[in-house]
Amino acid sequence: MSVADIRVEGHCHSDFSVVEEEFRENFASRGEIGAAVCVHKDGEKVVDLWGGHRDEARTQPWTEDTIVLMSSIAKSITALSVHILVDRGQVSLEEPVARYWPEFAQSGKENILLRHTISHQCGVIFCDAAKPGDFFDYPAQVAAIAAQEPAWPAGTRGAYNSINFGFIHGEIVRRVSGKRIRDFIREEITGPLGADYNVGLNEEELARVAPMHRNPENKFWELGEKSGTMLNRAWGSRPLGVDLVNCRENRVGENPSSGGHGNARGIARVYAMLANNGEIDGVRLLKPETVEQLSKIQWEGVCPMTGSARRMGLGFMHNCPPNTLMGSNMKAFGHGGSGGAFTFCDRARNMAFGFCTNFQPEGMPPGIRPRSLVAAACGTAPDWHPEAVQPS
Repeated sequence: MSVADIRVEGHCHSDFSVVEEEFRENFASRGEIGAAVCVHKDGEKVVDLWGGHRDEARTQPWTEDTIVLMSSIAKSITALSVHILVDRGQVSLEEPVARYWPEFAQSGKENILLRHTISHQCGVIFCDAAKPGDFFDYPAQVAAIAAQEPAWPAGTRGAYNSINFGFIHGEIVRRVSGKRIRDFIREEITGPLGADYNVGLNEEELARVAPMHRNPENKFWELGEKSGTMLNRAWGSRPLGVDLVNCRENRVGENPSSGGHGNARGIARVYAMLANNGEIDGVRLLKPETVEQLSKIQWEGVCPMTGSARRMGLGFMHNCPPNTLMGSNMKAFGHGGSGGAFTFCDRARNMAFGFCTNFQPEGMPPGIRPRSLVAAACGTAPDWHPEAVQPS
């Protein structure tokens, strides 16, 4: 299929025409099935493109309002929920989690700070008391996390908290605000912003979901399904024999670690708010000083859970080229998902980027398709290395 034959809709500012070129190339030569990309610059939506199909047979077109599983981007939205409570003075990152969730103090966790959990440094990365299927039973999952012994002392080591992260912070939000995390996200973040992204879909939203298509070359899922790996142990509460990325339980349930569904336009709008220091179009969710604090990096190095290089902040992944590529500003931050969805903001440029796809990436996420689009949007090479520039 030639680039000219690719059905792409939406709009793209002429200054960002290379983004559309790469978007079309993803379909022509990189195996894309259906996808969308959105870019905000200085408060303006300069790219809003979608194309391809919802199904592998390529008979059902991807439309303007199609949504898809965005996997672990949910972690950053759950973290944002916590930062909203910080902004309101209802929680502090320097307080023990057990102050807000007393049961969390079990098994030697009484002194673990909220700063430790939200920066992926708490050591509570497994959930050994959970049974297969508890992943879709929120009370059972959080009870098992409360009973879990840390794998190492908090603050001594960082590791991507694949499953527990969303549940830990979702429970803090519930205890403090009185709202379930799915409701807090809808009522306090995506609703006010008019962003098409949510955890726990209603019937109208369910009708718009494009199924996720597995990629046999996806190394993250391969690692998670391989017996004996840390990631496989962390995934112990996931039900067996279920299409986890497409099952109804994941779409309508309360999975604040990896169950959020939306599209590029929706998630880019959330990150455009962060890029603009907590406000967009007159809707302010955070004070500028809160955004400044949440943007701080906390640790960097090879993550023992995934084997990938990470630069991790307070609930957000930070620019870590060439894999987690967010342009040339090393202060840019965002999040990716195992299905290939990717989003970030660059506050120095007042820029936000969102991408979603229904075909999992090759290798470790996010894969070449979003990297090519990020490079096009930011004017960097897809294999850019930080040694080539001075961090701003």
